[in-house]
Amino acid sequence: MIEVKNVVMRFGKKMVLNHVSTVFDRGKTNLVIGRSGSGKTVLLKSIVGLLQVTEGEIVYDGQVFNKLDFSKQRGIRQQLGMIFQGSALFDSLDVERNVMFPLDMFTNMNNSDKRDRVNFCLQRVRLDNVNKLSPPELSGGMKKRVAIARAIALNPKYLLCDEPNSGLDPQTSIVIDNLIKEITEEYNITTIINTHDMNSVLEIGDKVSFIYEGRIDWEGTKDDILHTQNQHLDNFVFASGMGKKVKKYMQ
Repeated sequence: MIEVKNVVMRFGKKMVLNHVSTVFDRGKTNLVIGRSGSGKTVLLKSIVGLLQVTEGEIVYDGQVFNKLDFSKQRGIRQQLGMIFQGSALFDSLDVERNVMFPLDMFTNMNNSDKRDRVNFCLQRVRLDNVNKLSPPELSGGMKKRVAIARAIALNPKYLLCDEPNSGLDPQTSIVIDNLIKEITEEYNITTIINTHDMNSVLEIGDKVSFIYEGRIDWEGTKDDILHTQNQHLDNFVFASGMGKKVKKYMQ
């Protein structure tokens, strides 16, 4: 479980996160949605420690992450997998070395054990015989699956995903969504997904948090979203082009 407690983030005089409090549950796909500039990316970066919050607490299973010293923060980071918007694979490394990267950084495993772990992770994301391919040889969907394999290499307790479907066609997006949900439930991971994709929300949104102008404006499940009376959320949903799909779910 990850808790965000009364978090404020200011850049100069601008308040980007305004006393945000929420809980992200283990074994659930926790989706964070909102317009560009609403604060959701800043929230994700604050949770992972890429940004230091101005006020408030980020709590990982009872440990106040932003109050820990560097060595203890490093211990939590070793339990955290991250999927970046552009996959963030190293073009200079083949697929095997990309997935092996966190094992090289954070473990003392021997090469044979590391290769076994890499092969297991690649098979888990349904990729075979790609170990020696370089990222430029992969499709967009394959890159995202390699990124997922790398993110789970250390068997993380926490998985953070920043726009995992960005740049993908609808069919491939569904594959990535289902894969993330399967892994979340199978390994009982606390998963947080930043997304603009209302398809993802309606398909895998166990819990949905809607950020509006730096605040948590609404929270609920993918089913609750169909009956919300929140005008800001309604505007966001229909502006995303998902109005017809929402109506279909309501029938």
